Amino acid sequence: MSDKESQILSLIKENPFISQKDLANKLGITRSAVAGYISKLMKDGKILGRAYVLPKEKHIVCIGGANIDRKMESLSSIQFHTSNPVHSSQSCGGVARNVAENLGRLGCSTSLITVVGKDSEGSWLLDETRKHHVDISQSITLPEQRSGNYTAVLDQNGEMVIALADMEIYDALTWEMIMERWSHIASSQIIFLDANLPMNVLSNMIRRCKEEGLFLCVDPVSITKAKKLPDELDGVNIIFPNKDEAEIMSGISIESIYDCKLASEMIRKRGVEQVILTLGSNGIYIEADGISEHVAVPKITPVDVTGAGDALVAGVIFGIVQGESLISASRLGITAASLTLQTKNTVSNLNSGILYSYLNQ
Repeated sequence: MSDKESQILSLIKENPFISQKDLANKLGITRSAVAGYISKLMKDGKILGRAYVLPKEKHIVCIGGANIDRKMESLSSIQFHTSNPVHSSQSCGGVARNVAENLGRLGCSTSLITVVGKDSEGSWLLDETRKHHVDISQSITLPEQRSGNYTAVLDQNGEMVIALADMEIYDALTWEMIMERWSHIASSQIIFLDANLPMNVLSNMIRRCKEEGLFLCVDPVSITKAKKLPDELDGVNIIFPNKDEAEIMSGISIESIYDCKLASEMIRKRGVEQVILTLGSNGIYIEADGISEHVAVPKITPVDVTGAGDALVAGVIFGIVQGESLISASRLGITAASLTLQTKNTVSNLNSGILYSYLNQ
């Protein structure tokens, strides 16, 4: 393959709907030359035709948060209103970014649409994410904003005590920015959305995905951000609330598995097709057409809970891309979360072989 053919293929991967005129302008060659290269790529089976369908690509778009994750791990029992000795660490974070990296590690063709500041943290976030086979070409750098940051305080057992989030930058992500990237989004097999985004972006995304029949997964992220989701959720194929978020979304206090069923049914009445309610060490509860099932998790000793929920989401999406049933995909998600819980890393060193081997044990 020639250099020009490689450049054209790269641009088409970024935007399968790009015109030959735009390709010519970006590469500084004539439109007729572009047509010749595309004809050659089609003959070689590198692309399959308009809108430059790439062969065997299973593309996933993750839209939402990418921020610096800081962990403060207490070395002893936490005492409030005084100083506590801790071990501190820093890593890449953000729900959408973490899900994207997990999917990239699992071998899925994945892209991330997020906003970062024009600062060292933003550059580091995008560079590190790219290293794990995630396309970050559609992400946006905002010169006047600071990149998001998230600080989690963990007790001596690795359980979260409190988390502090500076996410003001996401308010600057506009619907117009999303629409500029719509051809890339609409060409995907699955869209994952986290609720770090502004309310109008969330509501417009859900509406547009419904109108165009796009497969949409949503993570409410937190109690506060769950409240930003519109009342009408018709257009959401799968939602991943935890217990606290499900209580806010349903208006039902969850104290039992039966309460999980009631809360999930209430969430489905808002238009969601499938609910995967995460319950930490108590597993997950799945509610969908013909499915009302509690799935337990393996008994493990968690090292760090940060990122486990994001791994679960990625495992489920990975399973769906592989053609698994919702139950089987959910079990892959639980496996991914369990593996992540047993490391100090927000994103574990997952791959598809490891996931299936642990699942089949």
